[in-house]
Amino acid sequence: MQLFDLLIEVQLVLAVVVFLFLMFINAPYGRYVRKGWGPVIPARFGWMIMEFPAFFVIAWLVLSNAGQAGFYGIVFLLMWEAHYIYRVWIYPFLLTSPNKPFPILLVFFALCFNSLNGMINGNSLIASGAFYLGHDWAGDPRFLIGTLLFVAGFVIHAHSDKVLRGLRRSGSGEYRVPDRGLFRLVSSPNYLGEILEWTGWAIATWSPAGLAFAVFTIANLLPRAVSNHRWYRETFPEYPSNRKRLVPFLW
Repeated sequence: MQLFDLLIEVQLVLAVVVFLFLMFINAPYGRYVRKGWGPVIPARFGWMIMEFPAFFVIAWLVLSNAGQAGFYGIVFLLMWEAHYIYRVWIYPFLLTSPNKPFPILLVFFALCFNSLNGMINGNSLIASGAFYLGHDWAGDPRFLIGTLLFVAGFVIHAHSDKVLRGLRRSGSGEYRVPDRGLFRLVSSPNYLGEILEWTGWAIATWSPAGLAFAVFTIANLLPRAVSNHRWYRETFPEYPSNRKRLVPFLW
């Protein structure tokens, strides 16, 4: 358990480092792609490769120790895999610019993080199996609230991705101002959805591993949301002045 606790602490430290880095430098993918970050591969393969460890590692761990993980370990695994099936096997094939350059350096860093994250959360589910059974977890408010947040976040995340895809004019690759769904309220509802997902996961699993992942998700996506909001306002003079960065009506 000492190694397990150490890895969680490492993930929290990484969250701080990533947050500070991204507040000053935009990760070079999507609208911020640029030269100077080394070799690149097509975005479709970049997303599939870097997200795959998160899909595979936790499944291998939990299913190999299904007796210890128990019923709730399998339930949480299914929740986790719902997200990563979308990220690995669906989202990359829906990209409107699948051949857009994606730095191999980012893929490498994401591979390392997703392997670590899958291992931490997989071992957490295995270690907590008896706890969930002993606390009648299905009726626990933490499980119910967390699961509701996770599902709501997933729906917001996937729908926002769909809205963005629908904006692209066929073959032009031109960016436009989104005006459907939660884009009416915030500049980055896709990031809001993902933050809600993993906050829900942290509450539903009630685990330090889940909390560390939620903190890292916020540290990774909040600076991106700030950059997106600034980019929209600088690029489109008519951008709605009442639209917030990430949190509807507040910020």
